[in-house]
Amino acid sequence: MGVAILVLAFFLFTAMGIPIAFALGISALLTAVYEGIPALIVFQRMVAGINVFSLLAIPFFIFAGELMMHGGIAVRLVRFAESMVGQVRGGLGVVNVLTSMLFGGISGSAVADTSALGSVMIPMMRERGYDDDYTVNVTVTSSIAGVMIPPSHNMILYALAAGGGISITSLFMAGVIPGVIMCLCLSVAAYAIAVQRDYPVGRFPGWYAVAVAAAAALPGFLTAVVIIGGVLTGIFTVTESAAIGAIYALVVTILYYRTLTFELFWISVTQAIRTTAMVMILVGTAQAFSYFIALYEVPARILELMQGVSDSKIVILLLINLSLLVLGMFMDMGALILIATPIFLPMALSLGMSPIQFGMILMMNLGLGLTTPPVGGCLFVGCSIAKVRIEHVVKTIWPFYLAILVALLLTTYIPAISLFLPNLMGL
Repeated sequence: MGVAILVLAFFLFTAMGIPIAFALGISALLTAVYEGIPALIVFQRMVAGINVFSLLAIPFFIFAGELMMHGGIAVRLVRFAESMVGQVRGGLGVVNVLTSMLFGGISGSAVADTSALGSVMIPMMRERGYDDDYTVNVTVTSSIAGVMIPPSHNMILYALAAGGGISITSLFMAGVIPGVIMCLCLSVAAYAIAVQRDYPVGRFPGWYAVAVAAAAALPGFLTAVVIIGGVLTGIFTVTESAAIGAIYALVVTILYYRTLTFELFWISVTQAIRTTAMVMILVGTAQAFSYFIALYEVPARILELMQGVSDSKIVILLLINLSLLVLGMFMDMGALILIATPIFLPMALSLGMSPIQFGMILMMNLGLGLTTPPVGGCLFVGCSIAKVRIEHVVKTIWPFYLAILVALLLTTYIPAISLFLPNLMGL
């Protein structure tokens, strides 16, 4: 009965429009009352959930991403990518994917990627004769690179939800190859549709123009190098590297590019504060919710249910993927990481899967959820920028979904895709 109260209360409050963070906390509180557990325990779990040193990296990563978004980095990355691959038919579609891959390694956020690059790429592609649905589809699906390619604050949330025993550096490195494979699959889809629709062919500007564009983009792109390089070499911890990355982004956008005005700086600060506040209250209430998930042994019950369908590891992993894909359509990514990890990670471990590999599967699944209706944050942002209806866009988005699903299946059933770089570096 207790687990029914926990789950039904959560979905009821969510359906009523109550923010997910509060729905999680109230559901946990009602369950505690039913079980006769002091309400103080719920609040203690919330405080313990956010009283984690590694979580300090999240506000710094978010702030660095906001600075990059408002400081002119996106425009320079687009110019560099266009100079490299803009000369193929429908090249701006491939440019869009490539730029998302580069910017994803800086912002670490799919929604930030969609917002920053979409405001540049969507008007540019529309001006050159690309259809609205194509421009939005490419932009929102390629933005998932911000979830996969390091640094990603979502991976920090996953490490926390997994119990804190997973190296964040290992997760960062594990996301590189799956992220690149996903972007390659999306590039193929973007090119194929561009050829089918006979989109225009760009002109190669010459190697001198490529060098100029690369030089302009390099200082901003080095933000990711500073963050990841500092962690890998042992110079910084993840938290310290996030702080250094934010300082570096501030220096580059103010002193080198000179595009970050006081007004844009203030917007970056306020947006980072709001996002951090939402993440932290979500972490706290999700930890209280997860306490009852563990208390009722929900993961073991779900595993038993799935094993009743099939004993095959392949089938069970497919069912886990399907479950995550469906949940991702209805819930925010941050909340779902914190809720789904305690449920599905024990199941993956029982099948002999590495927690690092499962983390990549989780990221890609929930990243795809950001692009699917009815709650896809990236899809809403992209449609808002292009001023088109979601119904118009989703009719033609399926080839891009298919491309991501190919990358997801490869990541699920080929462990080396996720584990090669962490193992190579001895992480």
